[in-house]
Amino acid sequence: MSKSPSQPSDWSSSEINTGMSHVDSSSGADSPQPVEYIAPEVANKEQKAVTRSKFLVFFVLLLAVTGTAAATYFLMEEEEQGDFEASFAGLGSEVSTVMRQKIDQMFSAVDAYSVFITSEANSSWPYVYVPDFSAKSDKISALFGFETPVLAIAPVVQEDEKDRWTSFVLETAPVWYQESIDNEGINATVEECMNHTIPFVHIYATVDNERVAVPTTLPGPALPMWQRHPFLPGAGLSSTYGNLIINYDIQVVSEIADLFKISTSTQRPSIGFTRLPDNRPGKDGRLVVDSQIVQPITDNGQIVGMLWFRLPWLEVFQNLYVDGIIGTIVVLRSSCEIDDAIRVLSYTIDGSRADFLGEFDAHDPKYDDQVVSEVVLDLNLDPEQIPEGLCMPTLTLDLYPTRELEASFETSKPTLYTTVVVAIFAFTSFVFLLYDYFVGRRQRKFMERIIKQDQIVSNVFPAAIRDRLYESGQKGSQEDAHFDPLAGGAGTAGSPLADLFPETTIVFADIAGFTAWSSAREPAQVFILLETIYGAFDKHASRHCVFKVETVGDCYVAVAGLPEPDKEHATNVCRFARDCVKTMKEITVKLEVTLGPDTSDLDLRVGIHSGQVTAGVLRGERSRFQLFGDTMNTASRMESTSERNRIQLSEVTADLLLGAGRSAWIIPRKSKVFVKGKGEMQTYWLNTKAANLKNELPAVSETLSNSSDSSSVRNTLNNDADGIEATTKRERLVEYNVEVLTSLLQQIIASRVNVAARNNKSISKAEATIGTGDTVLEEFVPIIPLKRFEAGDLSKRHAANSIDIGHEAKNQLRNYLTKVASMYPDNPFHNFEHASHVTASVKKLLTRIVNVDHGNGL
Repeated sequence: MSKSPSQPSDWSSSEINTGMSHVDSSSGADSPQPVEYIAPEVANKEQKAVTRSKFLVFFVLLLAVTGTAAATYFLMEEEEQGDFEASFAGLGSEVSTVMRQKIDQMFSAVDAYSVFITSEANSSWPYVYVPDFSAKSDKISALFGFETPVLAIAPVVQEDEKDRWTSFVLETAPVWYQESIDNEGINATVEECMNHTIPFVHIYATVDNERVAVPTTLPGPALPMWQRHPFLPGAGLSSTYGNLIINYDIQVVSEIADLFKISTSTQRPSIGFTRLPDNRPGKDGRLVVDSQIVQPITDNGQIVGMLWFRLPWLEVFQNLYVDGIIGTIVVLRSSCEIDDAIRVLSYTIDGSRADFLGEFDAHDPKYDDQVVSEVVLDLNLDPEQIPEGLCMPTLTLDLYPTRELEASFETSKPTLYTTVVVAIFAFTSFVFLLYDYFVGRRQRKFMERIIKQDQIVSNVFPAAIRDRLYESGQKGSQEDAHFDPLAGGAGTAGSPLADLFPETTIVFADIAGFTAWSSAREPAQVFILLETIYGAFDKHASRHCVFKVETVGDCYVAVAGLPEPDKEHATNVCRFARDCVKTMKEITVKLEVTLGPDTSDLDLRVGIHSGQVTAGVLRGERSRFQLFGDTMNTASRMESTSERNRIQLSEVTADLLLGAGRSAWIIPRKSKVFVKGKGEMQTYWLNTKAANLKNELPAVSETLSNSSDSSSVRNTLNNDADGIEATTKRERLVEYNVEVLTSLLQQIIASRVNVAARNNKSISKAEATIGTGDTVLEEFVPIIPLKRFEAGDLSKRHAANSIDIGHEAKNQLRNYLTKVASMYPDNPFHNFEHASHVTASVKKLLTRIVNVDHGNGL
């Protein structure tokens, strides 16, 4: 076969799949995929039947206890719910009835008071003053059931009566001022009140940025505020006019003007809503909604004034409940539908405390079916008599419970009864489970052993071969239903477990220089190297669907194309080999810091050959999956005749790569090689000098993230994230010596934990004598006494790794070794690398001398 000289290979990203092996369109779904471990099914029919029976019994018990417990709980909870609903219905009915009676009583009292005022008039209207108005209003207010009612008389004053009205006010006001001061105990004098009285009917206007009283300019008759109770709205007089609100034309308030129009038209009382600040402590003056009631005062069928009354709903609701009854939502609904009308008010009542929630429906829809509704105010006015654009509302009171009120009726009875039922069934189930536990414990131990053995088998044999081993074991030993392929003398009954695979590619990868390197290392260091490298190779094998056959010493053997056929077996193995060569170099360079000199000089020598192979299991003692045939031998010869850091391909493998369109991957070897048993053969090198190869491989730290190497090795690999170009050979040797000396210092510190150090004065005195001798040996002065060796101290050596000597000490040690390394000439047999070899040998010798606790000391 002739091949043209190849150009630099192009391992392009389109040809390399960093997750799994490359799959051409021709290969389709034939490429093998990694198979995860699946636990075997070893239970026989009887065991399955017993298991099903146990689950059935347990399921029946579970259904019984669940159903009985649920029924008990829901029945008791339904009983509590019934008590709650009945109690709230009775409470709501009682409250709504009391509310209706109270409002009816309130309107009756206001109506009677207006008649009384007319009968007590001592002059013609509007020049009327009611003697002892404050005391009489107190008696009327006591019928309302709240603390701060506001009552006032507002006579109708015609335009031509205003001058005389002013004189009447100046003459009469001092009389009823004195009566109110005496009745209410106000800290004020009549003279002070008169100084704050505006005698003419007025309103307020802003003049030169000041609020001043001006004569009323409203059209029609005036409606001045006259006698009122309480006399003063605050604690005393203020310096501002209008604190007494006497002679203020209240028609300027639109709500009162509208109510007066309705009462004038209907000759009946009227009611409306108004927004006022809440001046109670802690409410910060937020708005609440009260009602204003206008009761017309008539004389001989003519309206001569009105009795104005403010109804504070908060105070009304505060007196509905007694302490201990909490959590009721009161929704007051108005029938008015005109624009800007207040339609809904919500309050919450907790015992004797009430709060205004807002102008919205605040109840929980969950309690819609428990509402207690009552019409508490219906004045039965003729809509035809109400002026256009105005409305007289019908007020409906809706009472709703809350979750807090419902919770007050809840008890622990449902939980208690349910717990008793569950306890009975739990005891029954416990007896059943206790019996099942002792019976099943032995079965579980047996199953755990079978699964562990199966995992071991799955790590040694391909899944298809593993299953055939089980089948062969079952046929060869009918008495043992659970065939154990690891047991000695398992039998050789049945046909051999072997197959011929016509299309495979085998790779041999040997570590060049390993024998000499390992002879100067401790066993633990040898295995750290092999586990690290082979762990990385195993990950590459999984990525490229290559099956690892075995490791013989420092030789790694793998194959593609079996146990499942793979049309891309040659391509996948070449990719795998390329990744292994690159990873090998990176790992050895990084491990040199930990494992010592010459580690980075280790290289990988790889040989690949393709062809048919016989694969199977030699049953018997320590049986394992093996490959046989000329392909296996030729692949081994390809490795032994290869060179360091190179991958040698046989002519058969090269033809397969050419057929797959990978001509750029192969370079003919200049001379033929002599192969034992084959003679001279033309072989080829795999070209791995791709420009973008670095970005196609995962980082070494990622490749080894789950490997079995020690934590120190893992940290060394992960911390060097800048690649092998970041350090030189000398720097790596310096780091190795730093680690060796650091570990020795840690052991020294650990061995002296119970020895008191000499005081600073003696140390300083000893240090002062350093360097005063005539010779080098005389300059050495012992500062810290050496501790005598005690075998018991060896048990403390395991804690040495946990001792931190500090970054400063480690940097001093590194600087010292760097200085020593720079002083060595670059001679073949007298250089820093040779000195590092001596350090490694001495450390190994000292370890074997004093390591008596492990039984391998001298």
